Order: sequence, then C-alpha cells, then structure tokens
Amino acid sequence: MKKIGCILVMGMIFASCNAQTKTDKQGSKTVTAEKVMQTIHLTKADFLAKVANYETNPEEWEYLGDKPALIDFYADWCGPCKAIAPVLEELAAEYGGQIYIYKIDTEAEQELAAVFGIRSIPSLLFVPMDENPQMTQGAIPKPQLKEAIEQLLLKK
Repeated sequence: MKKIGCILVMGMIFASCNAQTKTDKQGSKTVTAEKVMQTIHLTKADFLAKVANYETNPEEWEYLGDKPALIDFYADWCGPCKAIAPVLEELAAEYGGQIYIYKIDTEAEQELAAVFGIRSIPSLLFVPMDENPQMTQGAIPKPQLKEAIEQLLLKK
C-alpha cells in the first residue's frame, strides 16, 4: 500500500512540472524551463527606481535601466488600450531578453501621467539606452510597433 502511495505522489510531482520536454537529434529527451517575459506594471516608486528618478534629477533625463524600454500609459476603461494590450504581451514575449515593456495605469498613477503630459491614451514612450525618450500616441498596429522597436530601441 505504501508503494502505491509513493508512486501516486511521484506521479503527481512529475505531472505538475512546468518544464517542457524536448527531443534532440539523437532521440534523447531533455527538460528545459522556458521563461516567457510579460509586460511589467509600474507604480511611481517602481518608475523612480527602474526607469528614471525625475525627483532627484528633474532637469535631465537619465535612464536607469539595463536594456531599452517601451512604456505604455493606459487606462482600464480605454478601448484602444485594451486592443493594444495583447499585442504588447506578444511583443514582451518576443523581445523578452532585449527590451522591457512596462505598463503604467494613468488612473492609479496620475502624477506619472502629469509628469509626461499624457493627454491621450494609449501613449507609448520609447526609451532607448543612451538617447532621450520619444513619445507616440494611439493604438499602433503590431507591424509598426515592431519596426519602431527595431529602429528606435534596438538600432537594427
């Protein structure tokens, strides 16, 4: 009876594993854990720590990140914001190791929206590594977003 219990427990452990099994050319199976990047929601405190601390350095833009970023200023009630959200999730997964895709809820973070002069949403802020950021407005189609990421952020 104990053996059956152990087998069931071991089976549940293996069944609940999140890793994926792949087969190589020789037929050997390997287990790899794939981490899919997602968009990152920012509060004011997160923004000050990860993106730019405009309180200590209000005169000059100084990006604090270690890779380029795309920042989506949105609101939950905004139709175009809802339309672009899944596209941004796809891009976060696609460019996960190369850029950050941040989201800022303008209703919850009104000070951040005011600092950046957000009057229309969605507004997207492209933040390259060593240049000033560039703002665009509206729900941009995925092909144009990819092109902007490649040119403005990744410099390809």
